Amino acid sequence: MSVQTHEVDLAVTGMTCASCAHRIERKLNKLDGVEASVNYATEKAHVVFPAGLGTDVLLETVAAAGYAAELPRPQADDDTVADREVAALRRRLVVAAALSAPVIALAMVPALQLTGWQWWSLLLATPVATWAAWPFHRAAVTNLRHGAVTMDTLVSMGVTAAYTWSVVALTIGDAGHLGMTHGFSWTAERGDGLSMIYLEVAAGVTTFLLAGRWTEKRAKRRAGAALRALLALSAAEATVLRDGQEVRVTAEELGLDELVVVRPGERIAADGVVESGASAVDASMLTGEPVPVDVGPGDEVTGGCVNTSGRLVVRTTRVGSDTALAQMARLVEEAQQGKAGVQRLADRVSSVFVPLVVALAALTVVGWLVAGEGWTVALSAAVSVLVIACPCALGLATPTALMVGTGRGAQLGVLIRGPEVLEQTRRVNTVVLDKTGTVTTGRMSLAEVVALDADEQDVRRRAAALESASEHPIARAVADAWTGGRVEVRDFVNHEGLGVTGEVDGERVVVGKAALLEREGLAVGDDVTGALETARGTGGTPVLVGWDGRARGVLVVADTVKETSAEAVALLRDLGLEPVLLTGDHEQAAKAVAHEVGIDRVVADVLPADKLAEVRRLQAEGRVVAMVGDGVNDAAALAASDLGIALGTGTDVAMEASDLTLVSGDLRGAATAVRLSRRTLATIRANLFWAFAYNVAALPVAVAGLLSPMLAGGAMAASSLVVVGNSLRLRAFR
Repeated sequence: MSVQTHEVDLAVTGMTCASCAHRIERKLNKLDGVEASVNYATEKAHVVFPAGLGTDVLLETVAAAGYAAELPRPQADDDTVADREVAALRRRLVVAAALSAPVIALAMVPALQLTGWQWWSLLLATPVATWAAWPFHRAAVTNLRHGAVTMDTLVSMGVTAAYTWSVVALTIGDAGHLGMTHGFSWTAERGDGLSMIYLEVAAGVTTFLLAGRWTEKRAKRRAGAALRALLALSAAEATVLRDGQEVRVTAEELGLDELVVVRPGERIAADGVVESGASAVDASMLTGEPVPVDVGPGDEVTGGCVNTSGRLVVRTTRVGSDTALAQMARLVEEAQQGKAGVQRLADRVSSVFVPLVVALAALTVVGWLVAGEGWTVALSAAVSVLVIACPCALGLATPTALMVGTGRGAQLGVLIRGPEVLEQTRRVNTVVLDKTGTVTTGRMSLAEVVALDADEQDVRRRAAALESASEHPIARAVADAWTGGRVEVRDFVNHEGLGVTGEVDGERVVVGKAALLEREGLAVGDDVTGALETARGTGGTPVLVGWDGRARGVLVVADTVKETSAEAVALLRDLGLEPVLLTGDHEQAAKAVAHEVGIDRVVADVLPADKLAEVRRLQAEGRVVAMVGDGVNDAAALAASDLGIALGTGTDVAMEASDLTLVSGDLRGAATAVRLSRRTLATIRANLFWAFAYNVAALPVAVAGLLSPMLAGGAMAASSLVVVGNSLRLRAFR
């Protein structure tokens, strides 16, 4: 017998690294019948639990693991809380940086060490080591209470040890004497521990790691922006016909089988069927195609689409969370939750590295005491172990490379979301390209004119004269292509979904579909039919022009390929990526575009859910997929792909769901983005290697008592300089 289950997304606070998420996940999954997945990036726990289990048990379980959780809040409340957290971290960082700069300068530059400088350093460093470093101390205490250690533990211990030792040296030792200066000696001397202070270590470590924590928090703050932008497309209000009267209601109050009035320029509030009226509906948010769809009685329309011209009365068939727009939002959310986050190297090794360093520091004290040395040497060596192992350079490794790499990317028109983006770029081997707005311009233009028993310029002129009075995108393409003088039109009539008629040069002219010409008594011969078939074969949209008893020409309107698209496809191939064209457009148009830019594989006639399914199908084949798109309809596929690349000229939803954004909309930027991401990732990996190499290599020296805490601080500074210098090399990326 199947057990009834419920689902809930808990908002979790207090997580500081990926291992925190794993700990909460393990605790929840130990409950009978519970399946939990904790997403560190979005700070959410998605929990499936049996009907008999209350949510209070879930909240208590998270609390027992040392963290806090609460039931879902309204989106506005979530945003407010997240903004407050980012602002609080920023305040700590600004204060820490302002106070740490003079402390580090005084410690490292003997010429600045005026009388009483060490006491000024203590005054400045105290707020940094206590208030600014409080998030690390609090996390370390919480984790220790539950028998766990993380990088926060090591940071807290290192900062506390350096600060406490300095206070002891100033108050009990010789370091507090006025006139004391630090000399730079790279050899440790026995018994000199209490004549040295290490406040710059406590202040510098705190500031560097706060900078990394703030950068990470801001990136996580944007994780849910795609959903917010997507849901913003839905109509907030609707006009409903009730008892013959128009009543304004909120979207939440809409019911099934209600009649909704949609005026030109308004968004359709729910999915439904047109009861009366005719218009063109902009459905590009779903299809990605630039041409509005002509609708009339009996046609289905989708909530969130914009009514561009006539008045419509729509009978609702799906409302609220059942609409296509709400389903798209769920697709994006599920795709984001399913994306495996990067396991940062620092978090992966913390389970071994941190306890090892703490144990090593304790053993160092015991070892020196057993060897007959005094507490000064023993404690000095132990503090050196903690300080040299304190991950200052680790805190800089990712943020500095990201800062320089993303800064250089911005100069080149490439926006990189964060470290989660980079690991996939190295393995990507397939790039899926949306057609409209990505490979093509997304704007209709006049591609060809076929004159039949008439002068071509005359066909252009008469068609442009009529179409200039219409706002339809196809009409605009025809009108904008005419560069001659303005022609007067009389008796203009717009026939919804068919075309337009009017009098030009004293003669009645018809522009539109074959059905309109035949209805107006104009002959459509075999030569016209042949021209229509040819136009459709090239992927264009044909428009007939007729007067004086018959059709006189065929205008072919098409979405034109960007000038740089063919070059971009070639560049992507050079990077080892196989291009695939994916579009909601019909197959003939898609193949014509693919042939023009040099793409062999085409998947056409797909809806947004099909785009997502195609990306997942390619992934199931073992491919690592990059997706390039620009529309709302691409958002779910962008989020599900291993590397999502959005065009800055597209929708906000696509950009928020992607990993990389190309500001200019030039597809060649995709190749630049992949190359820059790979280079930045390589830099981060090199930084992490050097950060660990310095610390690990120096640990035996510190244990042996050959490295004073001051020298440990110097080694830390040196490792940081190497990391920063390596990151700055990215500025030369071309």
